[in-house]
Amino acid sequence: MSTQIDTLEPLPAPEPERPPGRKLSPREWMRENLFGSVFDTVLTVVFGLFLLWLAYRIGRFVFFDARWEIVERNITNLMVGSYPRDELWRLWAALFVLAASLGFGTGALGVQRRREVAEGRANPVGKGGLRRLGPLILLVGVLLWFGGSLEALLLVLAISAVGAAFNFLGMRTPRRLERYVPLIVLAGIVVAFLVVGSFGGVGWNRWGGLLLTVFLAVSAILLSFPIGVLLALGRRSSLPAVRAVCVAYIELFRGVPLITILFMAFFMIGFFLPEGVDPPSLVTRAIIGFVLFTSAYIAEIVRGGLQSVPTGQIEAAQALGLSPFRTTRRIVLPQALRAVIPGLVGQFISLYKDTSLVFILALTELLAIAQNITKQPDFLAQGLYVETLVFASFIYWTGSYWMSRESQRLERRLGLGER
Repeated sequence: MSTQIDTLEPLPAPEPERPPGRKLSPREWMRENLFGSVFDTVLTVVFGLFLLWLAYRIGRFVFFDARWEIVERNITNLMVGSYPRDELWRLWAALFVLAASLGFGTGALGVQRRREVAEGRANPVGKGGLRRLGPLILLVGVLLWFGGSLEALLLVLAISAVGAAFNFLGMRTPRRLERYVPLIVLAGIVVAFLVVGSFGGVGWNRWGGLLLTVFLAVSAILLSFPIGVLLALGRRSSLPAVRAVCVAYIELFRGVPLITILFMAFFMIGFFLPEGVDPPSLVTRAIIGFVLFTSAYIAEIVRGGLQSVPTGQIEAAQALGLSPFRTTRRIVLPQALRAVIPGLVGQFISLYKDTSLVFILALTELLAIAQNITKQPDFLAQGLYVETLVFASFIYWTGSYWMSRESQRLERRLGLGER
């Protein structure tokens, strides 16, 4: 009697796992992500051809078909609107002050950051440098190309040199003075604003173009953020009256379109002022409308972050004898704001783009000027709307992309999403 022993085929050897931390070579990355299967290969080829065609069409329009002379001849209008041309030196002086203060602050905070990483109290985020300023450098290069002015190029180079010099000084700030760096940066911003609008300067009622767009966005962001945080805290308050007021405010302004709030700010603010008091300027009314609207959305974003803080930590702080104010400031708010950084930056980007709505208040911001210059006698009825709108869209994109990049860098710095 013979027995037959079935032989099993050997199992295929498992693919060796990639050691953790080892980066894939370009060829390995393409094979793993683009050509891993037949379906992936087909999708890669199809979308690759589509992207090549799209890049060809965009490149042909930008470098051959578009008539950019309308932008070249109106670059100053697009940047500052009706700002007096004999006062432009104030804007250049303000840029020098901003470059000095921000460069100093970046250098000092960079040293502090590297020290925290070395001590294990912060996460390394890689080198920044010019990569962080890539979108802004691209924007400045495009503006200088359209301006075609040697004087403007030399001024930009001088501003860059001042920023680099003060960055070098900031990196050598004594450790005992690091706590004053934010105050120095804030003082520089205030001085730059005073140089532009005070001491016989030009009030913001005469600003326009990109200058007005940036001013509206920055002002609304700086004012709406603290108000939104207070509203979020008030909505979670144990006092019924405070909670009811905050809930009513948030639900009211979140349920009304922004353009309606801007109309209300234009027509109704004067009714709430005492007799004999002049109503605020159009720019001030626009800022009030943006702040009222954005603070309600920020409040809901921050409230989501507050709910993510474990109750046990609050109870532990109370057991240690911390007051409610110190518990909120030291334990609750830092964790809540850290968790909602993507939502906050997304709201700020939306606010930056929504500044284009102020044309309904007869303000000539960037998009309004981009449309108005097509009505000049030299360009009337020539169909140059595409060129001006593409240029305005490029400026909005660079600002939004830069804020998005900085948001991602801040998330990596704080270890957001890591366990």
